[in-house]
Amino acid sequence: MASPDPRSASFAEYEQLQDILAAGVGVLRARVACEVSTQGHRFAVYVACLGSEAPQAPAIGIFGGIHGLERIGTLLVLDYMRALLGRLEWDELLRRQLESVRLVFMPIVNPGGMWAGTRANPAGVDLMRNAPQDAEGAVPFLAGGQRYGAWLPWYRGRAGAPMESESAAMLRVVEEELLPRPLSFAVDCHSGYGWRDSIWFPYARTTRPMPHLAEMFLLKTLFEQAHPHHGYAFEPQSQQYLLHGDLWDYAYDRARAPNLFLPMTLELGSWLWIKKNPRQLFSRQGIFNPIMAHRTARVLRRHVSLFDFLGRLAVAPQRWLPHDEQRERLRQAAAAHWLGGERR
Repeated sequence: MASPDPRSASFAEYEQLQDILAAGVGVLRARVACEVSTQGHRFAVYVACLGSEAPQAPAIGIFGGIHGLERIGTLLVLDYMRALLGRLEWDELLRRQLESVRLVFMPIVNPGGMWAGTRANPAGVDLMRNAPQDAEGAVPFLAGGQRYGAWLPWYRGRAGAPMESESAAMLRVVEEELLPRPLSFAVDCHSGYGWRDSIWFPYARTTRPMPHLAEMFLLKTLFEQAHPHHGYAFEPQSQQYLLHGDLWDYAYDRARAPNLFLPMTLELGSWLWIKKNPRQLFSRQGIFNPIMAHRTARVLRRHVSLFDFLGRLAVAPQRWLPHDEQRERLRQAAAAHWLGGERR
């Protein structure tokens, strides 16, 4: 996986996205969520939608590239978009599914950081620590989000300052495309933590359970029934570490009943790639991405089942969403599974 050329006003993933949008004219509805500038270069932050235009249709948002170094997440989103466009030429079941479900893609939230090969955006801000809320407990030093300055990693931005344009644009897309609907999901693709792939969900700022713990536990259960060998660690992010300014905590708390919004972070465990190829430690790209072509291909194959599962789940929410006593039983089972007992 080649690093971007700093003399160029583009990079491979950005060009791939533009090619996909061009190929999808008439099928994908694309727009520019915001624009960012760095070192005289200007990049658009694109959002593309596919499927139902009905405002009550369930929706799935798939995001990538919030951290510019984590290119594999963006490649995963691009690969899925490309596959969907190809399948629409022959897959009648997919066409029927998209009559009642909306897909929303934002593959490169931080194009300036990806062009420069940095985790942060061009202003030095870690976008995933840029929301205004603080954690309710101790966070890892620096890594939990810091305000000392952009000269250190994991910088949150100045206290009281507006959110960065990329963070604000992503949240605006969530608020316009996902939160108003009766049911919506989000999957945000990252890499760089752990020995295995994980699916994390709110909260990141507190060990308190999210209000929709029952629904998240049911989602996990249904996914395990459909894909019993999936291999993910599926858990609240707080079970790993707490975090200031998590964008998905912020977005989740802005959802309003009776609408249901279930955001997830797909964290690709890059430590295993490094274990298999220790030389990756000497490459900034290699710490966060598989370098060997066959491992990249394996990653791109492996996670399609998660995206397709959510698409099928969204078609008929009335067949699986819990109510009343069933929901309470699920909440108790979720508390026992993730929290070690009864917690509200």
